[in-house]
Amino acid sequence: MAGDEDQGWQQETSRKSRREQRRDDNDYDDDEPDFNDPPSYVDDIDDEELLGDLLKRRPKETDGIESVIVVDNVPCVGAERLDKLQNVIRKIFNKFGKIQTEHFPKESDGKTKGYIFLEYQSPEEALEAVKNTNGYKLDRQHTFIVNMFSDFEKYAAVTEEWEQPEIQPYKDHGNLLHWLLDPHDYDQFSVIYEGGDRTAIITNSVPEPTVLEERPRWTETYVRWSPKGTLLATFHQRGIALWGGETFKQISRFSHTGVQLIDFSPCEKYLVSFSPVPDNRDDPQAVIIWDIRSGMKKRGFHCENASVWPIFKWSHDGRYFARMASDSISVYETPSFGLLDKKSIKVQNLQEFMWSPSDNMLAYWRPGEGDRPAAVTLMKIPSRDAVCVKNFFQVADIKMHWQRSGDHLCVKVDRFKTKKEEKDGVKYLGITHNFSIFRIREKEIPVDTVDVKAENIMAFAWEPVGTKFAFIHGEAPRICVSFYNIKKAGHVEHLNTLEKRQANHLFWSPNGRFIVLAGLRTMSGVLEFVDTLDMTVMATTEHFMASDVEWDPTGRYVATAVSYWAYKVDNAYWLWNFQGKILHKQQMEKFCQILWRPRPPSLLTPEHITEIKKNMKKYNARFAVEDKMRESKVSKEQIEARKLMNEEWNTWRAQCAAHYASEKEERLALRRGIDTDDIEGHVENFEEETIEFLVKVEETILDE
Repeated sequence: MAGDEDQGWQQETSRKSRREQRRDDNDYDDDEPDFNDPPSYVDDIDDEELLGDLLKRRPKETDGIESVIVVDNVPCVGAERLDKLQNVIRKIFNKFGKIQTEHFPKESDGKTKGYIFLEYQSPEEALEAVKNTNGYKLDRQHTFIVNMFSDFEKYAAVTEEWEQPEIQPYKDHGNLLHWLLDPHDYDQFSVIYEGGDRTAIITNSVPEPTVLEERPRWTETYVRWSPKGTLLATFHQRGIALWGGETFKQISRFSHTGVQLIDFSPCEKYLVSFSPVPDNRDDPQAVIIWDIRSGMKKRGFHCENASVWPIFKWSHDGRYFARMASDSISVYETPSFGLLDKKSIKVQNLQEFMWSPSDNMLAYWRPGEGDRPAAVTLMKIPSRDAVCVKNFFQVADIKMHWQRSGDHLCVKVDRFKTKKEEKDGVKYLGITHNFSIFRIREKEIPVDTVDVKAENIMAFAWEPVGTKFAFIHGEAPRICVSFYNIKKAGHVEHLNTLEKRQANHLFWSPNGRFIVLAGLRTMSGVLEFVDTLDMTVMATTEHFMASDVEWDPTGRYVATAVSYWAYKVDNAYWLWNFQGKILHKQQMEKFCQILWRPRPPSLLTPEHITEIKKNMKKYNARFAVEDKMRESKVSKEQIEARKLMNEEWNTWRAQCAAHYASEKEERLALRRGIDTDDIEGHVENFEEETIEFLVKVEETILDE
């Protein structure tokens, strides 16, 4: 202990001696230090360079006002009407949070200035109020313009000098429609196999399909073609990629994490993508609409409730798209992507709506309630004029089917019977069915009714080009397929009923007339090819366990498939002609999907198409020869060799002609200016000689 005390005393003594020494030094220093700059000194360093980090944290005028909003275009009122105005403002803006303070600036005469300040409890409430009330129409003269108070500083800092944006270099993606230039008019289709690990693009050539492009892991789930066949969409965890051109290069990509479903607009300008990943309340990410050309996000939407895909349905020209709620239809317009007329179409207890395939017209229906009957309404957009309203009584359910040309709308109505029926000791109200056919092109849109005695209707399908429709009805084993035709005189004619069929799906040819009756999945893949012109069954065959049927866009071929997604064995796709003759069978390991590449609408006029049909025999003779030569592999190789020789000859001939033309001046000089190429106005052309040679002699002995 004594040692510790001695050590502490020594330290204290040392500190005292140092203090005394410093005091003595100050006594001897008579001059105080001068920290002023000399008169000639120039300070060329500003405060931003020395204290930049500190100045960034200096207080701003807008600090603490993130919860304040400014409402402009408010009515100017005097003191006698101020209380009423305040009550209206509170009623509108209290929906988004509690208003802490409010300020109504006034003129010298006591009238309000037309704008107000409102403060909420949090910035989130203020932002929600801005989003929902900006553009709110109070009356005919006053529409609110609402902004965050903190935005004023941001917009005030915008420079007044316009800077021209940098021009981006043009990126050439090649000819996106090159596949339409195929000299043999072969169609293409995509297949996914090996459980989804490989994707291939195949040309439907003769005698066997040819693989055009094949890539591993091209997509993570499935692929989809755009409506006109220009682009191929592939799915990835981070988003969607679009491919096109001669070698299927990547055209664009859209970042949308967890995307599962997509939809194209009919005009191929916009892409809609859906992801179930939870999105941001302020920045909707569940459903996104993209501009395909620029790759920019046009608008996002929430998807709180489970909906049937596609959530948005597009008009035929892509000018409008709409979505359905329980009591309204919200129609949006492009390219602004805003709500049409800033209000929805109110329909109480709305069940379903559909766009016309050829006009900007909506068809929707609502059920009956009390004494009010169910109704189907046709409404024009954007005028919202109801051009037709048809009431139905005792309705159990309604299904609507548009014809592809938009000339007719079929409404399948299921009605309750007036008397109860008894089955297995239980009494119940039976169901009757009928079809109401709306004639859209005729004056006042008349409606024809077709009664159906069958108790069960399994499928319905319009003829894509024509006026026929077919439906499957009945119960196994007495399943029937009935065909009807709409006459111009206002009569629906029953064409025929095919009885005792094994069918649960109808697949019309894209060009009409021919139809495939298919019994898929549970019916073991039974197929019937029918010509509806004279109701002839051209072929009855089977693709065992078939799960899919796909017509090619020209109506010449049909593909049937057993998908790995449906069954784990016998996965393959088969190709047929429209008459039901098998052309090709392709077994593939874990085959998943086949999709024909769509074609854009024909550029031919109806007159040109009629002329071609009249001269079809002339074209058939030429095409028959070409098809016969392509049937064997030897003929195909011979054709390719002759084609190559012909191309080489034409190239050499063009070179000779160019060389001959380049020597013209020399010929004129040698011939004293006389142009022997053109004597008495006659141009001497190169002479062509056609040589014919015998290829083969066939001898056929005819019996007497």
